[in-house]
Amino acid sequence: MHRTYANEDITVFWNSDKCRHARMCVNGCPGVFEFGRRPWVILENGENGDIWKTVKKCPSGALDITYNHDVRIEYDEAGCRSVAYLGDARIGECDYRDTGDAFNIYHTEVAPEHGGKGIARRLVYCVIEAAERSKKSIIPTCSYAARVLNEG
Repeated sequence: MHRTYANEDITVFWNSDKCRHARMCVNGCPGVFEFGRRPWVILENGENGDIWKTVKKCPSGALDITYNHDVRIEYDEAGCRSVAYLGDARIGECDYRDTGDAFNIYHTEVAPEHGGKGIARRLVYCVIEAAERSKKSIIPTCSYAARVLNEG
């Protein structure tokens, strides 16, 4: 399972397949990370700096974090994509085809001047989460999406 947890400034990524329950997150920010609670991550219960330090100590790499850089990600179900916006400007997207039992992610792109900020990863995670909510698998024909799914 792949999930993102975001506030205005940061996005935390969680890949449950990599989680080894070392409890570094729970011990580092107990109000933010709490096993058994749904959602198990509530960013509003901590300070961004403390969350950042805690996430970076995750020994399995199941947790990661990025700054949002004022970019918002929107899921466009009708358009079969997730889209990144900076203000009103569209600066990136992740496109997929719904094959019935899977989402085939075939394209991910972010404007070159916004590269290296974690935006593409946020776009891919958005589509992955939508697929998981729909109980569909992911087919990553986009090389970047394949890399995100195989991180680790």
